[in-house]
Amino acid sequence: MNWLELTVLTTTEASDLISEVLISAGSQGVMIEDKNDVSMNQRPEGQWDIIDEEIARRIGDDVKVTGYYPIDERIQDTMLHIEAELRRIAGLGLEFDLGKLQILRHTVDEEDWAESWKKSFKPFRLGSHMLVKPSWEQCDAAAEDKIIEIDPGMAFGTGTHETTGMCVELVEKNVKPGMKVIDVGTGTGILAIAAAHMGASDVLAIDLDAVAVRVAAENVRKNGFEKVIAVRQGDLLEAVEAVADVVIANIIADVIIMLAAPVKAHIVPGGLFICSGIAREKKDGVLKALDDAGYAIQEIAEKGEWAAIAARRP
Repeated sequence: MNWLELTVLTTTEASDLISEVLISAGSQGVMIEDKNDVSMNQRPEGQWDIIDEEIARRIGDDVKVTGYYPIDERIQDTMLHIEAELRRIAGLGLEFDLGKLQILRHTVDEEDWAESWKKSFKPFRLGSHMLVKPSWEQCDAAAEDKIIEIDPGMAFGTGTHETTGMCVELVEKNVKPGMKVIDVGTGTGILAIAAAHMGASDVLAIDLDAVAVRVAAENVRKNGFEKVIAVRQGDLLEAVEAVADVVIANIIADVIIMLAAPVKAHIVPGGLFICSGIAREKKDGVLKALDDAGYAIQEIAEKGEWAAIAARRP
């Protein structure tokens, strides 16, 4: 059977509403592509963004909500229903921006679309000993491998990005058994789980995004670290007073610059700040901020267009 891939161009604020329209029309689920993991206009001014401006620009301004429908005798009625619902919503005079509400259509062939996307997400290695795999894949692990089971989803960070890889390498080198760790902007929780695998006894995984918190909590449970990792929603600088041996922030350069000084209050003397998500052209700015805040640079890693830094609080 062929399937219709139907995408509606909308906004972050309206994405949940449009998702409901597509699901009510018969899609078993929806895919949301949004340049903002945490939308700026859903947060108080001054809180941080976790996607670099340049990356966001390349993704584009439209939020894309996509559903799938079998092409059969009902498809015409399904399309009319969706179009009518979008017109109805547009006429409600809602206080938030709905975006273009433009519909894009694409036919998917008879290959099982529900399974085909999984073929592109295979087990892969991070660092020396972390083996990341989706739940549906079997893999041959060496005795020293640490398995992290993560399924790709709405939250940012399945681990394939260079910034995550460099962070894991720094975690492997620096997180020792019994340490306390804070993972800022945890996303799927992959770095928090890596820290737990290295023997951290107490990990706080914190994120502003409610979706990320839900996904991270599920991944923590799936990987068996509920007693080690606490997942919490909020801003580290406002929500908690926790102090750790290692603080990890795989975010973006501008946020790291902002965090450099105040995050010291959450790092024990002699502790480490591991920061990544730094575009190469912004590395010098981050290094200056860390130096101004009194850190001693321990290591700089670079891969592709990105850099990661391990800086020690004296």
